[in-house]
Amino acid sequence: MKRVLLGALSLFLCMTAQADRLVVGITLHPYYSYVSQVAGERAEVLPVIESGFNPHSYEMQPSDLRRLSRMDALVVNGIGHDEFVMHALENLELPNLTVIYANQDLPLLSSGRGSNSYNPHTFVSIDAAIRQVYTIARELGQLDPDNASYYQANALRYARELRAMKNRYLGRILELDLSGVRIASTHNAYGYLLQEFGIGIDTVIEPAHGVEPNATQLQDTIERIRAANIRALFTELDMENRYVSVIEDATGIGIYHFSHMTHGEYDADLVMREMEHNLATLVKALTAAVSP
Repeated sequence: MKRVLLGALSLFLCMTAQADRLVVGITLHPYYSYVSQVAGERAEVLPVIESGFNPHSYEMQPSDLRRLSRMDALVVNGIGHDEFVMHALENLELPNLTVIYANQDLPLLSSGRGSNSYNPHTFVSIDAAIRQVYTIARELGQLDPDNASYYQANALRYARELRAMKNRYLGRILELDLSGVRIASTHNAYGYLLQEFGIGIDTVIEPAHGVEPNATQLQDTIERIRAANIRALFTELDMENRYVSVIEDATGIGIYHFSHMTHGEYDADLVMREMEHNLATLVKALTAAVSP
């Protein structure tokens, strides 16, 4: 009987602890990774919407709104990549929801479309990812003081792992003479990543993210690539840009695919895995660009 009572008490305490966990919502795949790594088992990570969506064209559904009502906190990009939820929040009354702006502590790059418009692709950068992780840990700790030190320790551990990965590839990049290397990009989603390695983008092809250039713009781009001897073109993995093959055929430029980390299933290890892919791709592209 005593064992039965102890077992029942243990189960009750476990269920109570589960019930007391924060429910932390996320809008994009990278934030699922960040929150999962920071919160561990001490919070439930709940995507606002199911995987397999395009964040640039998504419209909130009733099931998404029901998930919002369950959340204690919601981690958002807030600067242009999850407008589907930002617009919804403007019209909803959720007094118990704390919105965590992951980018609030970051120096932001301009999108080039006005003084109040920012490049939202901060999560493609390691340095920016680390700052966002620290912000999330701090904000969750304020909501859940009993676990604040746990969140902070996890953030520090995750940041060390990200920095170690960056340093492995940085060593290889520093061996290259990049003084004459010029880079093109389909759009400026990679600006944060490239700037932390001291690399600028000479030519951005799309007039806006996801907007294909017209025939005149495409021809102008081809001529700029030829004139500037641009050696590498970065484009997006998991997205078909039909004009890229035209540029490749016309210029012979090397084409390299970066992950935006906003596709596939939600996964706590997605950022580490996809960031590794991006850094390996960057080293491959730069090595080829400096080769005779």
